[in-house]
Amino acid sequence: MEDDKLKNSEFGKLLKDYFSQLPKVGELVKGIVLSIDKGAIRVDLNGMTTGLVRGQELFSESQEFANVKVGDEVESTVIELENETGEMELSFRSAGYQKVWNRMLAHVDDGLTIEVKVIAANKGGLMIKIDALTGFMPVSQLSPENYPRVANGDKNLILEKLREMIGLTFQAKVITANKKEEKLIVSQKAVWEDDQKAILESYKIGDTVDGEVSALTSFGAFIKFGQGLEGLVHISEMVWQRIDHPKDILKVGDKVTAQIIDFNKSKIYLSMKRLINDPWKSVKDKYKKGQIVEGRVHKIEPFGLMVKLDEEIHGLAHISEVSNSPVRGIEDLKEKFTIGENYKFEIMNIEPAEHRLGLKVEGVKGKPPKKEVATEKTEEPVKEDAEEKEEVAA
Repeated sequence: MEDDKLKNSEFGKLLKDYFSQLPKVGELVKGIVLSIDKGAIRVDLNGMTTGLVRGQELFSESQEFANVKVGDEVESTVIELENETGEMELSFRSAGYQKVWNRMLAHVDDGLTIEVKVIAANKGGLMIKIDALTGFMPVSQLSPENYPRVANGDKNLILEKLREMIGLTFQAKVITANKKEEKLIVSQKAVWEDDQKAILESYKIGDTVDGEVSALTSFGAFIKFGQGLEGLVHISEMVWQRIDHPKDILKVGDKVTAQIIDFNKSKIYLSMKRLINDPWKSVKDKYKKGQIVEGRVHKIEPFGLMVKLDEEIHGLAHISEVSNSPVRGIEDLKEKFTIGENYKFEIMNIEPAEHRLGLKVEGVKGKPPKKEVATEKTEEPVKEDAEEKEEVAA
């Protein structure tokens, strides 16, 4: 009977409310600093109890609590409900860690620019420090200025370039924050892209720009122009004739004029050949079907000979059109023909719109070509990101 009365009494209700309001282990709590003495800080938790922060739990690499004084409101994490003196054991270290993660999660949404410091490098990118956290900046998230362009995509040379950045600080944006997996990824490129938006607004498709070749890759050339802008001229947009590599006609430092042909976010695509008259438009003024011409073999492929009639017009002599005797593959072709040598050819067909010109060696009777015939048709531009290709010839 007495116990029932106690349970129903006001005191019993207060006692029940008190315990229900006490925080649990792992919870983040707020309180007012009561005292700082002998390596320990006591915190009043809303008058319910006193918490104690001591030892290693005082320290946080994020410096969240470096200058705490009596009367300050602080946040801490509960690590023990009751210690040997009856006080609640708290941690600034855990609270600081949690607060930093909360900020990183918020930055994913707010897009604010923060400062990060490079502390290490590997072949995939840079390890960075933000407050008490360690994060990662992939190579693909570096700005064009810091992207490691090295010959032949040599991963060891890339790593050397990345290691040169250790100790530097960068402005970056948080693009991934996952506290559970302790995954924090930042991007310098995102900051660079924002900076370019205002500049890019002053350009439109069709504009002509003067720039300088900043890098060559197997798929094209990067051109710097304007106020720190950089665009890509794909290999198919350099000249009207076929080339094997951009270095055949360009070198780093060359001054060029190009036309803007497309934008994709911060990426700019350029063309050099569109500022030059297409020689194929007048090809029939120079060459006729059935005409015997002299051409220089500039490439031997399994399907035939690539032949230069002049510097602008190139043609293909299919393997079935190079000899009256059977020719079996590229080794037979190399035995019969030499790159750089001139031979007599007969023009079989001319297709200006397709940039195609078919040839056969003079005197060859000719055989029906295969259904699928490789040609020297100019490929359509392929848009490729600088960060996705590491093979660069300086």
